[in-house]
Amino acid sequence: MHAELPITLLLNRLLAGPVTALLHALGIQVHNPAKPIPDIVAVQILVVTLLILFFILVRSRLSVDQPGPLQHVMEGIHGFVSGQANEIIGHGAEQYTPYLMALGMYILSCNLIGLIPSLESPTAFPSVPLGCALVTWFYYNIQGIRANGLGYFKHFAGPVWWLAPLMVPIEVFSHLARIMSLTIRLFANMFAGDMVTLVFFSLVPLGVPLLFMALHLGVSLIQTYIFVLLATVYLAEATAHEH
Repeated sequence: MHAELPITLLLNRLLAGPVTALLHALGIQVHNPAKPIPDIVAVQILVVTLLILFFILVRSRLSVDQPGPLQHVMEGIHGFVSGQANEIIGHGAEQYTPYLMALGMYILSCNLIGLIPSLESPTAFPSVPLGCALVTWFYYNIQGIRANGLGYFKHFAGPVWWLAPLMVPIEVFSHLARIMSLTIRLFANMFAGDMVTLVFFSLVPLGVPLLFMALHLGVSLIQTYIFVLLATVYLAEATAHEH
């Protein structure tokens, strides 16, 4: 069993009492009341905290006349995500851009934080990609119902009524399989990237692991893009008025 990460030790030292009391109130048993916060949760808390501070910093430096580097970066990311959403979803895509931006920034941050010594990528643990997949799955289905009302469920029955007994189970299974697909794709790639980087750091000189860190960076960016792209595609299908 590996030692706790420094951030986990700090959070447990500061918050063990309140967290244990909250978990007990929710009926969740804690094996070690002195250490109720696991590494994976501690790193996610750090990620969310850093993102909040980053957005506050960006917001405080917004300028029309003299935009700074951070503003340019965020405007570029927003423009890329919103442009892709407009191409795939079409009219009304701007209302989904905030979710897609938040999803992408969170996943990317979780992917990249593993490059920092003494920290791990939360997305290299299956529960975190599963959580992102579940939230995305509920989000696009809810948006589909909002856009089409109960008519959203008509596409589950297929183009003709007599195919409904066959099409409904297939469509339901297909939608549920998206949760597994999103989860496994992100988890498997980030887990493999973390393991390769860790192994080479322990076996070879510093210069070589830097190459694998660059590979980890590339995988992090690609997997974030794929996750957000698929979320956008699912939103487009759910909110299309052909349903």
